[in-house]
Amino acid sequence: MTSTTLQHTRYVISENWITFAAFGLFLVLVLFAILGDAVAPYSPLASNSAIALQPPSAAHWFGTDQLGRDVLSRVIVATRLDLGIAVMAVALSFLVGSILGTCAGYFGGWVDRIISRCIDTLMAFPLFVLAMGLVAALGNTVENIILATAIINLPLYTRVIRSEVLVRREAGFVEAARLTGNGDWRIMAKHLFPNVLPVMMVHISLNMGWAILNAAGLSFIGLGVQPPTPEWGIMVAEGATYIVSGEWWLALFPGAVLMLAVFCFNLLGDGLRDLIDPRMRT
Repeated sequence: MTSTTLQHTRYVISENWITFAAFGLFLVLVLFAILGDAVAPYSPLASNSAIALQPPSAAHWFGTDQLGRDVLSRVIVATRLDLGIAVMAVALSFLVGSILGTCAGYFGGWVDRIISRCIDTLMAFPLFVLAMGLVAALGNTVENIILATAIINLPLYTRVIRSEVLVRREAGFVEAARLTGNGDWRIMAKHLFPNVLPVMMVHISLNMGWAILNAAGLSFIGLGVQPPTPEWGIMVAEGATYIVSGEWWLALFPGAVLMLAVFCFNLLGDGLRDLIDPRMRT
């Protein structure tokens, strides 16, 4: 990374405190995902019926659940699972979508028609309903949740990359690469794809938030990760049944952390847009 890039990054972050806060929150989430078990004050699976359903206190900042488990510890440890599902799902959909979109945009013709019709077929279904069907059919394991989340996110990357490649496939640098003897696959990998990657960074950040929300939504309706595994969607679903009786903290704190995580990645998308926008460098 050059000194100019570092200066530009420092300028964007320092001039926008919202972006600074988003990057700070992102670092906190990453630390919780890596060091969750070490940071959590209690074991997320240790139950104690003697302290069940206690409100937030100095000993238990987020209170305890119906089995006497510390809610704060479960929220912290759940970060690894939710963030891991989102990262793997987005990486998989980005990888496959990049290949399909680049081929469709570069080759055109029947390749473009076949890929586009397949993507249109996926988009004909309500995406969350499609994810529910896939997980229900394949089984509610973490691997299948990742696969279902990746499939419903696939159209986004395929269509965006296809449109970007269509604009650039006749550009001068592509013609120059072709005249120097580069084959089609090398042109796509070495020249076209790196030029559309900055645009996709914003979509990746925004899509991370949707992937987290999708995984939590599947768990909320009982098709995702199963108890007693700490997961934000499960904790909100379990806590929702106790709101009427007054145990508000069971659903509030996991839901608030889920909201902050999604909000963080949405704000990161705005910050990444400012970082890669050439107009911001003037």
